[in-house]
Amino acid sequence: MRSILLILCGGLIAVGVLLGLRATLPSELAAGPVLTGDKATLGKSIREYLIANPEVLVEAMQELERKQDSQRDSVALKAIQEHRAALLSDPDSPVVGNPNGDVTIVEFSDYQCPYCKRAHTTVKSVLAADSKVKLVFKDLPILGEPSRIAALAALAARVQDKYLALHNALMESSGKLDRDRIMEIARSVGLDVAQLQKDMEDPKLKAMIDRNMALASALGVRGTPAFVIGSQFVPGAVDADTLKQMIAAARKGQT
Repeated sequence: MRSILLILCGGLIAVGVLLGLRATLPSELAAGPVLTGDKATLGKSIREYLIANPEVLVEAMQELERKQDSQRDSVALKAIQEHRAALLSDPDSPVVGNPNGDVTIVEFSDYQCPYCKRAHTTVKSVLAADSKVKLVFKDLPILGEPSRIAALAALAARVQDKYLALHNALMESSGKLDRDRIMEIARSVGLDVAQLQKDMEDPKLKAMIDRNMALASALGVRGTPAFVIGSQFVPGAVDADTLKQMIAAARKGQT
């Protein structure tokens, strides 16, 4: 990712030169005939400057990341405020932990996502140590048909009071998922698979996933896992210490 951003930043700098943004360039490039010369001369000048000053690429990359993060956070904060009820109070969303907790974590996840599996271990350990946290699951199957089947199975397992058991088993499973493997895992946690497959056909479950997709889009979620903690949007997996700090900040009303 960083190498891609470096290339992009180099491109952005070159575009800036081509557009004549003299104020953003060092004096030796912004002044004189360079900007009015032919493309070969211009390209050579840019290349020579960047080779001599590679730190410019790092600075540009850091500034680009800062701006992107700021824009993302601004969009997410507005969306969290506008969709707070859907995030926190959708009666169809599975809830674990303390339903009356003083801090709520909303987690968007996909059962085939390796980063979600890593985050699952972290979240599970943090909840075990903090009895005042409420966790709301938003199934977001974005990695293909097996992800969709797994999400439907987990949601349908609520009929048999087995959502959390199946959720944990799917997150802690290894290898690729397909329908047969998902049903095998469901059977291993005590689900009546025939009943489960029937319950998975309930159109209410598809509508629930569609709502999750729309909500994730509004928040600017670009991948899984993603979290909302208090008023803070957190993309990607986080370690236990970071998660605890975010919970503490939300508890103090700092996010």
